[in-house]
Amino acid sequence: MSVPTTPKAVTRADVARYAGVSTSVVSYVVHDGPRPVAAETAARVREAIRVLGYRPNASAQALRTGSSKMLGLIVPELDNPFWAELAVEVTHAAAARGYDVLLANSDGDAQLERERLRSLSARQVDGIIVTSIMTHPDLSTVTDPGMPMVLLNTFFEVPEYASIGVDALRGAREGTQHLVEHGYDSIGLIMGHTGSMELREQGWMQALRDAGLPDGPIVRCSFDRAGGYEAGLRMFGSSSGPRAVFVSSDMQAVGLLRALYELGLRAPDDVAVVSFDGAAEADYTNPQLTVVRQPIGRMATAAVERVLTRDAEHRHLDLVPADLVLGASCGCDVRR
Repeated sequence: MSVPTTPKAVTRADVARYAGVSTSVVSYVVHDGPRPVAAETAARVREAIRVLGYRPNASAQALRTGSSKMLGLIVPELDNPFWAELAVEVTHAAAARGYDVLLANSDGDAQLERERLRSLSARQVDGIIVTSIMTHPDLSTVTDPGMPMVLLNTFFEVPEYASIGVDALRGAREGTQHLVEHGYDSIGLIMGHTGSMELREQGWMQALRDAGLPDGPIVRCSFDRAGGYEAGLRMFGSSSGPRAVFVSSDMQAVGLLRALYELGLRAPDDVAVVSFDGAAEADYTNPQLTVVRQPIGRMATAAVERVLTRDAEHRHLDLVPADLVLGASCGCDVRR
C-alpha cells in the first residue's frame, strides 16, 4: 500500500521562477517594500502567488527580522461592550503601525490572567498590553524578562511598568457634581467589587463632601448587568432609596434600569442616574444614560505607541481626562 505524501509547500523561490523575477522582488511585493516594484511586475508576482497558492511563512520571517509583527492583548471580559470596544481600538491602532493583535480573555480570573501572560510571552509577541482586574497585577509569569508591557485602563502606577489610564477620581467627582447641580441632596453609589476604596468611590465621596451633603448609601456588586440589577433591587426596594445614584460602570447601569422598571420607578423622574465608562451601549438605553466617558481610542493608541517604543523610563503616563457626556437619565432634556 502506498503511503500518501504531503504536498510540498510553495516557496518564495517557486513564485520567483513562475513570475520571472528574483526572490527579493517577491519579498518587496509581499511586504510592500522596502523597495518599490513596477506595477506590471508587481501584478505578475501577485498572479504567481494566486496561481501557486503561496502563503508567506510568518514564523520564518519573524526569525529573520527578530519581530513577529504581533502584539498580545489581555482583556478581562470580552462580552462586556466596553472591553470589546477597547480591544477593537487597540487592533486599529496596532494595524496603523503594521502589527496584528493576538487577543486573550482572562474571564476576570487572576490565575487565568497569569496563564494568558505566560502563553502570550511564549508565542514571542513583540509586546503585551494588559487590562487587568487587579490593582497590582502579577506579571511575573512572563517568560521573557525583556518583554515590553503596558498596563491599560489602570488607575494606579505599577512600579517597573508603563501604565495608561483615565483620571477616574476627577471623572467620578464631576459626574456626581452634575447630580448635585440638579438639586439632588441624596446621591447613592453602586460600586463594583474592587477590594479597597477605589478612585471612582473617592470621587463620588469628594463631590458630596464639597457640596456639604452626607454620604449616600453604597451597594457593592459585580461589574456587570446582573450586578447592577441586584444592586438596584437592594438600593431601591424600599421607600428609603436615594433620589439619585452614581454607578461605577455602564453595564451595571443597564441592570439598574431594569430593576427600576420592575420596581415601578422611572429614570430620571424617580431616580436620576449617571454612570462611568461611556461604552456605545449607553447610547441605546431608555432613557439614554448620562455618562463619564473614557476616551477609549486615545487610550488604545497611547498604549500601542508606548509598548512599541519600549520606553526605558517605565513611568506612569499622565492620566487621560474623562468627558461628561449628557443624556436624559440625569434629568437633562438632552438626546445624544
